Order: sequence, then C-alpha cells, then structure tokens
Amino acid sequence: MGLEVLAMDQKGYRRESFQSSTSDEDMLEIAGASLDFPMADDDPPLDREMGGFSSYNGGEMNGTSKMMDFLEEPLPGVGTYEDFNTIDWVREKSRDRDRHREITSRSKESTWALIHSVSDAFSGWLLMLFIGLLAGSLAGLIDISAHWMTDLKEGVCLAGFWFNHEHCCWKSNTTFTDRDKCPEWKSWSQLIIGHGEGAFAYILNYLMYVIWALLFSLLAVLLVKGFAPYACGSGIPEIKTILSGFIIRGYLGKWTLIIKTITLVLAVSSGLSLGKEGPLVHVACCCGNILCHLFTKYRKNEAKRREVLSAAAAAGVSVAFGAPIGGVLFSLEEVSYYFPLKTLWRSFFAALVAAFTLRSINPFGNSRLVLFYVEFHMPWHLLELVPFVLLGIFGGLWGAFFIRSNIAWCRRRKTTKLGKYPVLEVFVVTAITAILAFPNEYTRMSTSELISELFNDCGILDSSKLCEYVNDFNSTKGDDLPDRAAGPGVYTAMWQLALALIMKVFITIFTFGMKVPSGLFIPSMAVGAIAGRLLGVAMEQLAFYHHDWVIFSGWCSQGADCITPGLYAMVGAAACLGGVTRMTVSLVVIMFELTGGLEYIVPLMAAAMTSKWMADAIGREGIYDAHIRLNGYPFLEAKEEFSHKTLAMDVMRPRRNDPPLTVITQDSMTVEDVETIINETTYSGYPVVVSRESQRLVGFVLRRDLIISIENARKKQDGIVSTSIIYFTDHSPPLPPSFPSMLKLRSILDLSPFTVTDQTPMEIVVDIFRKLGLRQCLVTHNGKLLGIITKKDVLKHIAQLANQDPDSILFN
Repeated sequence: MGLEVLAMDQKGYRRESFQSSTSDEDMLEIAGASLDFPMADDDPPLDREMGGFSSYNGGEMNGTSKMMDFLEEPLPGVGTYEDFNTIDWVREKSRDRDRHREITSRSKESTWALIHSVSDAFSGWLLMLFIGLLAGSLAGLIDISAHWMTDLKEGVCLAGFWFNHEHCCWKSNTTFTDRDKCPEWKSWSQLIIGHGEGAFAYILNYLMYVIWALLFSLLAVLLVKGFAPYACGSGIPEIKTILSGFIIRGYLGKWTLIIKTITLVLAVSSGLSLGKEGPLVHVACCCGNILCHLFTKYRKNEAKRREVLSAAAAAGVSVAFGAPIGGVLFSLEEVSYYFPLKTLWRSFFAALVAAFTLRSINPFGNSRLVLFYVEFHMPWHLLELVPFVLLGIFGGLWGAFFIRSNIAWCRRRKTTKLGKYPVLEVFVVTAITAILAFPNEYTRMSTSELISELFNDCGILDSSKLCEYVNDFNSTKGDDLPDRAAGPGVYTAMWQLALALIMKVFITIFTFGMKVPSGLFIPSMAVGAIAGRLLGVAMEQLAFYHHDWVIFSGWCSQGADCITPGLYAMVGAAACLGGVTRMTVSLVVIMFELTGGLEYIVPLMAAAMTSKWMADAIGREGIYDAHIRLNGYPFLEAKEEFSHKTLAMDVMRPRRNDPPLTVITQDSMTVEDVETIINETTYSGYPVVVSRESQRLVGFVLRRDLIISIENARKKQDGIVSTSIIYFTDHSPPLPPSFPSMLKLRSILDLSPFTVTDQTPMEIVVDIFRKLGLRQCLVTHNGKLLGIITKKDVLKHIAQLANQDPDSILFN
C-alpha cells in the first residue's frame, strides 16, 4: 500500500485513466444533497497548458532529438495538485522562500531587477486594494438590489419602478407619521383594483406576496442548479476547508461568483429565513481567488493564495456588518487555518478598503453600512447582568438545538430521496414561509428590517407598535423618555413577536442547507433579538409598576428611564449568534461596531461567553464544524485536543494483513515498472528507497509529477522507451552501452520528507499535521521505511476514537 489519494473514493474516480480531474463533473456532496450537475471548469488548474492525460498506457512515442535535462528546466504542471487533494504547506512555503531569495539576490544586479523586487513586495497590498474595492462594490449592489426586490413583493413606486418604498417616499410631502403612506407608492391591490382597503384587497396583496416570493426563490434555485452548484449554502464550511489546504476547483471561480451574487439577491428578497452575511464571505473569497490570477506570486503558489483568501474573508465580514475590525477577528478566530502577522495587516487593509467602498456607495441612504445600525446612550446597571446572562443561556440552548436539528435534517436530505428534488424542496419551504409570514407584520418585513426595529430605542416620534406607550409625562429632558406603561399597541406587538419567534426558530432549521445561497447570521440574530426585546419590555414594565422593589429601589426611581428594551434585543442577538457559531471575541467586536456603543461591551461579553459555555455543554461543535463533518471534508480541527495514547504504528499503513508498502527504488526500475505501479494503484505519491531489500529511505515522489515527467520525456527526450531505467540519484548507475537512454528524475524528488519513528505518540503526529499542514508522513524503524500516515489516516483514526464512522471522511 502507498499513499492513499487525499480525495473522494468514488467509482471510476482516477482508476483507469490519468485524466486530471478538473472538469468538476464528479458527483459532489456540498452542504446537503448530492450535486450531480455538470460544473463549469471556471478555476483552471495551474497546468492547463499540459492538457489532460487520457488513457496513459505506457505506449512508446518517438520524441524529438532535443535532449532535456530535467534537473535544470522545471516542467509546467510539476508541483501542482489535482482536484480534491490537500496541498503540501511545507513544500509551498519552501518554494516561495526560494523564489523570494532569487528575486532578492537578483535585485542587486540591475535597476530593472530592483524595480521587479519592489513591485513583487508591493503586489500583495495592491491585490488587497483590488479585493476591497470589488467586495465593497458587490456588497453595495447586493444591498440595493435586495432592498428594492423585497419591497417589490408588497407594491411598486409610480415615480420610478426602480425606487424601493423608502426612497419612493423621500420626495413626498406627507407628514412624518404618515411617511410610509405616500401617494407615489402603490400596493398591488391599489394598482389592480384601485383601493387598498377591505378583505378582497388584503387577499390580493397576500397572493401577490406569495407569488413574488415563489418566483424569486425558484429563479434562485434554478440558476444554482443549472450554472453553479457550488453557489448554494453559506460557503463558510467549504472556505474553512479550502483555507486548511484542500482544493475544490471551481468553488471560488468566476461562475460561482456571478451566480452567487445574483441568487443571493433573489434568495434574500424571497423572504426565506436566511441572511446574506455568510454568503458575502464566499463572494469576497471568490473575488480574492479570481484576482490572484493577476499576480504570478499568488497564481502559482497555493499557500500564498490561501493567505489572500484569509484577508478576503475579513473583507467579506467587513462589508456584511460594516465591521472592519470584527471582520479581521472573524477571519482569525473562525475561518483561517494559517494566519501569519503579515496576513493580519493585509486583512486589516482589505477590510478597511471594502468598508470605505461600501460607505461611498451608501446603499441604505443613511450613511451607515448596515440597515440595523443603532446608538444607545443610557447606561446599564449591574443587576441587569442577570437578565443578560439568562439571554446567554437561551442563546446557548437555541444554538445547540438548532445545530442538532439542522444537521439531522441535512443528513436526512443526503440519505433519502429528498436530496434529488432540490427545486421542489425550495418551492415548498418558500410557500410555507410566505403563507405564514404575510399575516404577521414582523415576519412580513425583511429580517434586517425586523432586527433594526427590535434594536431601536423608542423616541417621541416613533410610530411603531413597539413604541405605543401611555404618554402621561409633562416634560422631557432631550430624547430620554421615562419608563412608561405599555399601551395596547405594545401588547399586540408582544403577541406578534412571540409568534414570529416560534416561526423563525423552526423554519430556519429547514431553510439552512437548501440549494440556494443562505446565511445563518441574520436569522440567528433575529431569534435572539425577538427574545431579548420580549424580555426587555417585561423588565421595563416590571420596573415601572414595581419601582419600590428591592432590586429596583437603589437605581430606578419613578419617572426615570431605567431599562432600554433595545439593548436587551442586541444582547439576545449576540447570544443566539454565539450559540450557533461559537464565536466569542469577533462576535463582541462585530456587535459593538454595529451599535457604536463601547459601554455595552461587558453585557455583550457576558452573553456571548454564557451562550458558548451553555452550547458547548450540550455539543462541542459549532454549525460550520458540524457541516464540515457532515460533508466529510478533510479538515483537521485545530481547537480539539487529541487525548488518546495511541502510537504512530497503530495508525500507519500497511497494517498487519495488508500487502507490503508500494515503493519505487532509486536506480533500478524501468519506465514500464513505474507505469505499472501507477496504473495498478490510486495513491497520490510513492516513497523512494535505495533498494527493496534495504528499505532505506531516499525521498518521496508525487504520482502527478511522475506522470507529467514521464509523458514529457517520451515526447521531448530522445531514446526514452519502456525499458529505460529511471534514476533519482545525482549520477547515473553503471549500465552496458547497449542499454537505452536513462531518465533522470531527481528534480521531482522530495529529498526531505517528514518522518517519524513507529513509537511516536499520535498526539505529537496530530500536532505535526496540524501545525505544519502535512499531506503525509513516513514512518521508520531503526532508519528503515516501515509505513506511511496520510492526513486521511489521521482523520479516520480521530473519527474511530470518537465512535464515528471512519469512512465518512473525505466526501461521502
């Protein structure tokens, strides 16, 4: 046995031919059901100029007379990776260091070389500038389009159909209280039957709302299914996997970017219980990946490209929440696998440019980057930490419940016929959502608007039901209104919000993971914000009617403004988002950047930490890690401790009853022998030894490099035939003159493969794999090669020890 392919173990997958599998037409399991739509090859591998290797059968080819020294001239395609393989971080970093050393040494020779050296150093910052500009522009486009299409479900603007409801009424002469009822904006019933009152008008508006919702969602799922299957879901689990070193060609390509941008607008506008924040990270990473092709340094090095993608993820969160620092921390805490200091600075710059670009576009017309920006000015009291911690407990319970339910539903989608009907599933869920949402004004409005309303602190001019208090005060100090008795509007709003909470809790479980772009941040925040607002109003009324109780008497006198219900909504939103994603530091920073309130950091920290502890007590995984495990991605979680006492010899292959390890000798095998090994095995690399008897290790050679080098030698090097000897040494072995030309392949040999002894504890081996990003590690005993451990073996071993199915690893 040799190195098992770090790829999908599927029928016909690289068995009979050496075709470089970059067509993405293999069946894939991404965030739910199997995707068997043909994929556009929009992220070409680096060896495109080599062409595919169809039916590589070792037939002799007459090459040109030109002799080629394989040591001097690197071949196109050597050192690149096939689809669904893991990159070798150590080799990639080493190649980049070599490239950098060469540029530095040349820069002293001429002015042109010096200019090249400076431009090479500056290219990273220039790339960040482009990513920030593109991500910010796309986010602005998505925000404006989604806002307009969401309002289109309820009516249209006569002054210009391209205006949304708010923009339509800006020029109107209506009073402040009637600002939503301007004559320029007509509901569908007013347009069709001439009036908007009565049962028939209500039914007509209801019907139009459902029809538009179904139209938008069906268009979204058909575009995803037909053009870019990778555009579904939030994309964050896959981006985490890609940043850990896995290759999924096309996942960050141009088709995925175009379709994800269009379908994200459609999905958000349809009124489904999903958000655009997670998919915006995917969109930003697509921008980063596509722009990498402008710079050779990033185009040809997979490890360098992943540094760029880490920064792009930060830019994505920056434009999603208007939180540049939160975006950098999100990339560091949640998605990045390798995050050097240089990447931190570049992420900061990319997030800054992206936020500045979005601010210049001003999508909401209020000089804010998000719809639910809010400012509170009232201080909070120490005793309020008790309800804040209660909200944290609720957030943790909801997070754990949501993850378990959603994963169970997604697993059912994967394993039953449900996965074969993605369009029908989207149709049914949208229909149920729209039918249930319309009667309740808090579910009818877009989720971002709902959060904005819940975060809002009631002022004198607010006309919302949530602000219908009994006004019996004589004078007010500025905008600060005293705590007041709730009026009938507040009680109605409480019932409607309670029903909205129940609907959001359950409908989100079935929505996340469907074949449309779907983020989880906004629905989670909505659940928490509703729960928080309900608790906030309850506390406010308690303080108003019982201000003489011991808990209130010290700090809440009659006629004072003690409780801010909007603050409770904000804390609840943070708690629920933390319970689902298990974010802590980045979550708190995002929330205070959203609200501009530094004095509320302690309540936010208390709620975020409580929700994480509560959710961790029930289940250790956040939603993204759970989806990574469900889809079988080869992701080695850095946060989990390996506490078992196994040794390298327990995990390595070959095992006791297995055939011996497949090896290549350094100077005694012919081209035909090597081709036979390649044809008969599916491993992605082979150890090279001095001889089969000694088993002394020389190095490690990748299957892909062998294929390309032999194919090239047959075409371009004279006298290479099936009986030619392949040698990996510095000097050719002594052979009779009658022997055909020999093929020297030392340049493709890795002379420093990682090795451990058979007695090395597995906790050290797992640490080596995590911290160095290895693909494989060779096992020796007294200096002799004994076996091999691949990343897949490590993941299978961890799964076995956790009583999980080891065969679920690497794409089910």
